[in-house]
Amino acid sequence: MKNPYQKTIYACFTAYIVQAVVNNFVPLLFLMFHSNYHIPLSQITLLVTFNFGLQLLVDLASVGFVDRIGYRAAMVLAHALAAAGLALLAILPDLLPSPFLGILLSVMVYAVGGGLIEVVVSPVVEACPSDHKEQAMSLLHSFYCWGHMAVVLLSTAFFALFGTGHWRVLALVWALVPLGNLFAFLHVPIAPLMKEGETGMALGELARNKMFWVFLLMMLCAGASEQGVSQWASTFAEKGLGVSKAVGDLAGPMAFAVLMGTSRAIYGKYGDRLNLDQFMAGSALLCAAAYLCIALVPSPAVGLAGCAVCGLSVGIMWPGTFSKAAAGLPRGGTALFAFMALAGDMGCSGGPTLVGMVSSAMGDDLKKGILAGIVFPALLLAGLALSRTGKKANA
Repeated sequence: MKNPYQKTIYACFTAYIVQAVVNNFVPLLFLMFHSNYHIPLSQITLLVTFNFGLQLLVDLASVGFVDRIGYRAAMVLAHALAAAGLALLAILPDLLPSPFLGILLSVMVYAVGGGLIEVVVSPVVEACPSDHKEQAMSLLHSFYCWGHMAVVLLSTAFFALFGTGHWRVLALVWALVPLGNLFAFLHVPIAPLMKEGETGMALGELARNKMFWVFLLMMLCAGASEQGVSQWASTFAEKGLGVSKAVGDLAGPMAFAVLMGTSRAIYGKYGDRLNLDQFMAGSALLCAAAYLCIALVPSPAVGLAGCAVCGLSVGIMWPGTFSKAAAGLPRGGTALFAFMALAGDMGCSGGPTLVGMVSSAMGDDLKKGILAGIVFPALLLAGLALSRTGKKANA
């Protein structure tokens, strides 16, 4: 008999594609906004800040309301906001007196939806009956990578065929993805995260648990290890190899995303034959080696290959840490997943920031900034060792 929750898992895969759309579509339009609406680059930068800043706030706020409204309602609300934000993007900039205000309001709407998806999608998959939850979690997170690639490639193809002047049509087309998935979540079965009669851990109980802090550290380092190189890969390609931005984007962040998604897909398919702790430890060591390769090897081509290998190495870090936290704190409930998402987002922001600050302090030497980022895979490796020690102590 076919597992009825398979449709739920497929809907969750699509939810991560929605997350990729809301995070990566508007950045493709930044230069167009700058030239067509004469919006200063300093204001355009605020769009990124508002997007991820609101997602962080949603991570925190969700602790108080997701359990009250339920996972189905939260998923439907998240997709409705994501679809509305993308649709408003095609309307508000030309409707309001200030185009920037219209864009900002649209970003704020879909950012709330994106943040809510990030909090809810992992516990929904974790709750689905399965003998291989780590594999399902890894495969789930690979769909963000495939979604990112699809947004870049399909949007680039659309602009090549129809021109950037029809970007509003493309925004409406992308809005159909969350709208369609909204109807899926109205019907798919959703299992409870907690067993009947159980209650999730209170915030105070979580805060007093040492393993909670270990998992938060690991999650922060997972996000930082991933974005510390990813956000600078295109710049590194352009500066190091002297290629155009289009080529730099394909050789840098696109290669990174392909290999990161491949790593997650491999564990998703063959995870039952692999030890998660060993896989994560090996990945952390490979990540550190990739950072060293980028920073210390004088050949730009080898450094660019290091960027791609870094994508392969970080693939398991985020979903693997989620799985370890869910297994180590089975009563963590929504609060655990919300704080894990918060820590991951903080790492995604903090990793590139550290690399940029150190690079700037060292005379805009990006290699020295990336060398400083090696602290993140090193700390994740330490957190992994602590999590194994805590597991043995609780056994």
